Parts: sequence; C-alpha cells; structure tokens
Amino acid sequence: MHIILGATGQIGSALVSGLLENGQTVKAIIRDEQKAHSVPAIAAVEVADLLHLPSLIHACSDATTLFVLTPEDPKAIDVLATTRSIIENYRKVVVATPVKKIVGLSSIGAQHEKGTGNLRASYLLEHAFEDLAVQQIFIRPAYYFSNWLPYLGSVKEQGILPTFFPVDQQLPMVAPNDVAAVLTDVMIKDSDEASKRVYEVEGPTWYSAADVALAFSQSLDIDVRAEQVPRAQWEEMLQSSGFSADAATQLIEMTEAVIDGRALPEGIGNVSFRGQTTLQRYIAEIVAQPMT
Repeated sequence: MHIILGATGQIGSALVSGLLENGQTVKAIIRDEQKAHSVPAIAAVEVADLLHLPSLIHACSDATTLFVLTPEDPKAIDVLATTRSIIENYRKVVVATPVKKIVGLSSIGAQHEKGTGNLRASYLLEHAFEDLAVQQIFIRPAYYFSNWLPYLGSVKEQGILPTFFPVDQQLPMVAPNDVAAVLTDVMIKDSDEASKRVYEVEGPTWYSAADVALAFSQSLDIDVRAEQVPRAQWEEMLQSSGFSADAATQLIEMTEAVIDGRALPEGIGNVSFRGQTTLQRYIAEIVAQPMT
C-alpha cells in the first residue's frame, strides 16, 4: 500500500493520480475531511493530522511505502519547531508500522544544515531516518514554476511581475507535474540501491524572473516586466500578506541563500533529472485554463 501524506496539495494530488494510473493501491491522507472530494474516488482516503500521532499511526498501519513532506505553514509561530514535531511523528510511524520505503519531498539546497531558512526543513527531513532500517529516497525539486502564479493578478492588472530575486538572475526551476512524475516512478520501482538516494529535479533549463515575465507577456498578449522588490520592503510585504514574523524571517533567509548561490543543486553523489516541461509551455497552459 502506498500512503500519500499531503494528498490534496499540488504534488501530493498529482502523485496520487500518477500511482492510480499505474494500477497501484493508494491511500490518500488528508487533514481536512471536506477536501476528500478532491481525491480520485478509486483511492482510499483517511483523515489524519501530521501533528496528531495516534491518527497518523492508524492511517499508516497498512503502509509499505510512505510519501512524506514538510508542509509550509506561513502562519506558524516557530516554523522549524513545527517541522521537528512533524518529523518526530514520522519516525514514530516508521517504527510502529510495516513501512519498508520512505519517499520524501525535499528541496534543492537541502544539503546545507544552516543559513538557508525554510530549506533547513528539507535538511532535517533528509537526516531524520538515518538510524532506522528503512529505504530512503528524497526528491529535491528546483523552484516550482507554480510559485509565480500568485502574482498573476498583478501581472494582468499592472503588467508587473514582482520578485525578490534580481530580475536577470538565472535559477533552476521546474514544473510540478515533472516532479510528480519522478515521484511516481520512484514510489513504484523496486530498487536494491543504497538505503538512501537523492534525486535532484530541474526543468529543461534555468530561467530568470525576466523570463517568467516574458512567458506571461507572450501568453496574455500584454506587456509584462519583472521588478525586484527592494530588500527593505520584504518583511513588511510578507507579514501584510499573512506570514508570521518567523515564517517571514525563514523565507527571507532562504531567498538570500538562493541569491548568494548557496542554495543550488549539489550534484555530487546525487541522481540528476531534467523534466521536459518548459516554462513557456507551463505558463501558456495555466493562462489558457478557464477561470474558476
């Protein structure tokens, strides 16, 4: 049985669909019962909170393969404390259930223990199970194309794509569907590889915020330009959009690590995978979707 935590998120939901399309037995674990309708009907569904150990153990009691992640909560008072509590529950689940393989959603830059803000959650996840007798595979995606979509309103109304990154800085980015495809493959595949394996997943090439603005411009047939938000405005901008003080601090530290070149693909000793979905194709398909 493949158990998928975070099954209603963009990666988790695509992973559930990918596994079902390959004839796999899947159980989707969701936190909010009202979102059960978003899970394909042929998947088993169970409600459990990642911070509530008894419900989590019960939900995973028939697991052989477990998909784990460190969900980001912009309202968390202490982001890493919450992450550590969730990871400790994961460890207890592995000990208490028949899980044989863990597949974890990590992130590019997870090789660094300190100084990378939110990415430290991925470091903690990758090192959480080293003393347990369970196969471990971690997928480190690059920056998701979908991270630019919250700015679509500003793009349409003002022709401006705000960004914390220098507008011409090239960064590894990837389509979420390509990440889900890699996850589907490693969830299904039996392997006699080393007990721990890391996959770094990028798109076909690196892109800049200026490239994203151009993709929006071409798809919407309007003029769009990328504008870097001054560093002095980052904290106020994040907190006004609902981030807690600590969540804002963590995101800012991560952004600075990316800009400084400290949070890039590690390469050495890892499996590199390049998805086929281009930024231009992804943006065009999103823009073409009917408004809901």
